[in-house]
Amino acid sequence: MRALQRAGGADPSVRVDAREAWRATRNQDGLATVRYAADGADIVVEAWGPGAELELERAPDVLGGADSLDGFTPVHPLIADLHRRFPGLRITKTSAVFEALVHTVFEQKVIGAEARNGYMRLIKALGEPAPGPAGMIVPPGAARLARTPYFEFHSFALERRRAETVIRAARRAGWLEACVDLRPEEARLRMTTLPGIGAWTAAQVAMVALGDADAVPVGDYHHPNMVAWAFTGQRVGDDAMMLELLEPYRGHRGRVLRLLLAGGVGPPRRGPRLAFRRMELG
Repeated sequence: MRALQRAGGADPSVRVDAREAWRATRNQDGLATVRYAADGADIVVEAWGPGAELELERAPDVLGGADSLDGFTPVHPLIADLHRRFPGLRITKTSAVFEALVHTVFEQKVIGAEARNGYMRLIKALGEPAPGPAGMIVPPGAARLARTPYFEFHSFALERRRAETVIRAARRAGWLEACVDLRPEEARLRMTTLPGIGAWTAAQVAMVALGDADAVPVGDYHHPNMVAWAFTGQRVGDDAMMLELLEPYRGHRGRVLRLLLAGGVGPPRRGPRLAFRRMELG
């Protein structure tokens, strides 16, 4: 359940703890709030709102039920150990492509705290009250974002380029949602035909919304170093090295990245963290 995409602990659309997760979302039938609760070895799912029935149908995929370990052979000792330590790690498939894409655009080329802060403000300002008892907020839908002028996104820490990417995606939201019916590599290619959506963004969306266990976010600031450290002990890597080292795991390269992240693998930090930027207009 911790694999659900959320903007930090204060995200008004996703709540996760050790025993349950709540998610406020929308689908073609309307708004929905979903609760996934652990009950012994089972997961009990409840849903509210006009989109509830569809979310109940999707729940097994959201919980990783469609994820397959076929072909995954963790031969490297570290990967084998992480696989043993995190046996419940699964790749999710929320089918909420546009929702995941907007969240991911906020994370493009900025520090995590900035992205989380801005995305939470977007949800609170433009989202809708979620159905059900949890008092959550559903992220804004495509129609609302498509008619929002780019300069209004400045208050959510989005400069013009990323704001226009969100607006452009909102205007093609139905076309993007249809990615769930494509093969993963075809879906990633479709997403990257939109200006402002590159391989990194498409891979991040595919991992959350499409259940793509092979998605590799090329261009990430941290992942090449993490992979280089895990496989070679080198502090610094690049995309070419990362792809070469992950090649034996093709089909499950994204899974390997998720295992490394879950295990907190990476070189020790050196130097100060990146500064937090403020873009709000006065």
